[in-house]
Amino acid sequence: MTRFLGLRGNRLTIASILGVLMPGIMTVGYNTASLGGVLSLESFKKNFPEIDIAHADNKDHASTLEGALVASYAIGTFIGTFCCIWLGDILGRRRTMLAGAVIQLMGYALNTSAYSFAQLFVSRLIVGIGTGALLATVPLWISETSPAKRRGSHVATKGIFSGLGCASALFLEYGLSFKKHTSLSWRLPFGFPTVLSVMLLLFVFFLPESPRWLIRKGRIAEARVVLAALADIDIDCEKIDNTINEVQTSLNLAGGDTSFKLLFQMGPQRTFHRAILAIGGLVFLQFTGATVTTYYTTAIFESNLGLEQSTARLLAAVYQLVGPLGATLCVFIIERAGRRRLMLGSAIGNTICLACIAGLGAQTDNIQASHGAVFFLFLFHFCYIIGFGGIPYLYATEIAPLHLRSTINSVSISIGGAISILIAHITPIAFNAMGEYYFLIYAGLNAAMAPAIFILFPETSGRSLEEIDDIFTLSESAFSTVRVARRLPCFPSRQGIEGTSPTDEKPKMDTVFKEKEIPV
Repeated sequence: MTRFLGLRGNRLTIASILGVLMPGIMTVGYNTASLGGVLSLESFKKNFPEIDIAHADNKDHASTLEGALVASYAIGTFIGTFCCIWLGDILGRRRTMLAGAVIQLMGYALNTSAYSFAQLFVSRLIVGIGTGALLATVPLWISETSPAKRRGSHVATKGIFSGLGCASALFLEYGLSFKKHTSLSWRLPFGFPTVLSVMLLLFVFFLPESPRWLIRKGRIAEARVVLAALADIDIDCEKIDNTINEVQTSLNLAGGDTSFKLLFQMGPQRTFHRAILAIGGLVFLQFTGATVTTYYTTAIFESNLGLEQSTARLLAAVYQLVGPLGATLCVFIIERAGRRRLMLGSAIGNTICLACIAGLGAQTDNIQASHGAVFFLFLFHFCYIIGFGGIPYLYATEIAPLHLRSTINSVSISIGGAISILIAHITPIAFNAMGEYYFLIYAGLNAAMAPAIFILFPETSGRSLEEIDDIFTLSESAFSTVRVARRLPCFPSRQGIEGTSPTDEKPKMDTVFKEKEIPV
């Protein structure tokens, strides 16, 4: 059979996005939203009376169990991403994605057939482990196989597919909610993402491994084949040599050591600094408040804003469609606007929307105020997805040095997942105690993010992954990195296979920085 399904260049990239990124990330969104859409179904509460808060003798205990069940998926995601800290570089990107999809399928089988709370808890945990492996690997794989000028837009499609996954779960559950007295209303939604995992399995078998991972493992001949296919050029082209040389230079600068302890050392590539920024982006994502609205969308509309059950379910499904709209806008403007501006604007917009939701939603007896809260909840999701739907995952893969890229990416997502576990667990308790004022906490967190992003996060748009290494190598401190990134010019010749002008000679770095008055 012809390698890579006979596809080359842009067609191969499109196949990677539609065949792997789309189903892989759709499962992330689907699995995140699927449980929240069935928690209030009569047949679901009948099967699992332990989490029937409305009829529980001890409502606090039932709320705690519900939070634990929702958090089980986040716990699994944390385990899956944490395992990728070591397994991601041992297995490679393709085999890690294959393993994640297989684990998901095992979890779906248990989830669909669940008859006890314990089985439901364990099945959600297993689904989360597989999903975590995909979440840690799929965006990383796409970033390492995409050209520099389109890397941001490619990875940013994560927001589109994640939103479609959430919406698919909630629309399916809304349609089946009219069969609310039968277990089909929740068993079919739990089993549906099997289709997506099988699709991913089939495509991953035929698509290329990350060329940067292959170079790191010394498999240069295989890397040349992949690079030639991705750029649709001859295998002996000088562009390929340039890319391989750049990657090897980056690896040589790191000294070949890939141990976990390097994350806590600065070194010539400022590894600890880069790890903190990668982690910071994923932590900021959790602090936006989107975890709360995604896990508990239906419950917020129904219980907190006082909407009728059928209306709440339909609105929850429509709410998730706002995500793909915001993500589509992000895809089109991310390379022009840059990562920093989108995250900064998103944090400011989130702050305003969440404050309005808290203020209006707390007026439970005022129907106009409730409608206003619904509007700002939709607007919040649009603002959030533009800056945080896919950019933190992209940013973590971009700023990490190659020899620790999988490790830093996995650590970042794991820490974000750990915070997600906490948020998922305490949210039912917090809503029970604070009501809509709970959103004020996230409004304050978003307000605090804005200056941190402005001061500390350098722009990476349009640069090769090796050029991003230079930004940190030439920085004197965490506070000079933004300035270095702003003044360091892009060198098309350094982008090798990703560039557009391989014949240009790279200017000497010390000369460029002397001219730009940037400290070396």
